Amino acid sequence: MSDSSPLPPVRLHPEAELARDALSTPLLSRAARLARWAGPDTRVDAGGGLVEEQLPAAAEALGLSGDEGAAYASEAWRIAVDAGLVEVVDEEAGTVTAGEDLALLTGGSPHDVLAVWLAALEAVLADASVPDLDGLVEAAHRQAEGGEADLSRLDWDPEGEAAFLDGVLGNLYVLTASEDGPGEGPVPLPALAASMIVPGDMGEPTNDILEQVSDAMMRLDEQFRLLEPIGLVAYRPVDEALMADAEEEPAAPVDETDVSRYGMVRLTPLGQYGLRARLLEAGLQVPAVGDLADKGADALLDGSASFGPRAARAETEQWLARRRPLDAARELLAAARGLDEGAPLRRLRCQQALSLVGAPAEPAVREVLDDAELGGLARVWLSELGAADVPAPSEDLVFWLTIDTLAAQLDAEGNSEELQALVEGLAQQHSGFFAAAWRVEHPATADVLEAMGRLHPDKRIAKEARKAAFKARSQQG
Repeated sequence: MSDSSPLPPVRLHPEAELARDALSTPLLSRAARLARWAGPDTRVDAGGGLVEEQLPAAAEALGLSGDEGAAYASEAWRIAVDAGLVEVVDEEAGTVTAGEDLALLTGGSPHDVLAVWLAALEAVLADASVPDLDGLVEAAHRQAEGGEADLSRLDWDPEGEAAFLDGVLGNLYVLTASEDGPGEGPVPLPALAASMIVPGDMGEPTNDILEQVSDAMMRLDEQFRLLEPIGLVAYRPVDEALMADAEEEPAAPVDETDVSRYGMVRLTPLGQYGLRARLLEAGLQVPAVGDLADKGADALLDGSASFGPRAARAETEQWLARRRPLDAARELLAAARGLDEGAPLRRLRCQQALSLVGAPAEPAVREVLDDAELGGLARVWLSELGAADVPAPSEDLVFWLTIDTLAAQLDAEGNSEELQALVEGLAQQHSGFFAAAWRVEHPATADVLEAMGRLHPDKRIAKEARKAAFKARSQQG
């Protein structure tokens, strides 16, 4: 995932709620129980893992038994050590004591609890990046016998595996946070695998690409099974019938078109928090709704410029909730001024914010009726409010506001279908629009006219727009 493209703002749940979720995750709760169970007689091996003869007792402490219980206990103990819930006192003797972070789970703040959970998450992610543990053990044995471990034979690239999983989780984060994504809904595993394998400009995937996607799905199936107990994801595994021998008769009828059989994964609210923390640690800009609530109106209008409509509204509502309506309106209008490249979109966001303020903003809006940059916005807003005595705009102001609005829409949406429809309607309603528009003294006039020429389907009108854009550039030059 590139750090050059802005990530969508995520809506995080309150830390107190997330901390409760973290404490209730199967893996962290087991790790905490084992940390409290450990005593003076507990012994660990050279790697910090519980010695084999103590696994049955550890499993019993978790209410489990048998080989499966021992495996769960071994996993939970590793997490307890890696998350700081248990500390090895004497490596040679293999003795342990409670770690400093164990007390944070009961006596710390929600942020403290989440810090412990993040440490546990890192340990699980490291485990998930090891696809063939049995093969690694065999390689280690060969090395101990004097041979050299051949990692290429294991088909294991540690850095590559970690980067692949990070990329998949990054894509899942973007899909979850984006207004165009599934939100709280699950994502099909084939789509996630394809997002990492299939080139963006490829039409029909080749058989080789499809085989790579299939292999990636199987890897991800194993990894998400490991990541679910720490609370990062909610996962519906791949249907085991898909991996059965093709010649075997299925035990029950199956729906070949049911995409959920190929695995479905959803990032939990706790998972959103965890991945955002990792992305921030990696140095990326990762906005969250509410980040701008304590900042000035200029930061709000600029910062939310790249947000989708719902996220921008949620951010603005939090910002407004901390201010008096009239004061907020005046601050927003002052921040909306400017002739820089981002100014048109700031004014559009300002107008949208003022609509959330409502009638209490009217005195502030009337104060800018004679302002060259805000007068048009003020008239539109007052008219939409149903206010009386709204002065009629001059023709120059109408054209300036039209260019400003189109520039804002271009910045916000690019060459969207909605903008194309707006351009077509504008050219249809005003037959002499281009003859006058090129004279508008607005920094974006030429760019807007060029875009109109690009977007309008009628070749004659598009040519008029391009000619007007050329005249505007000549005038500006």
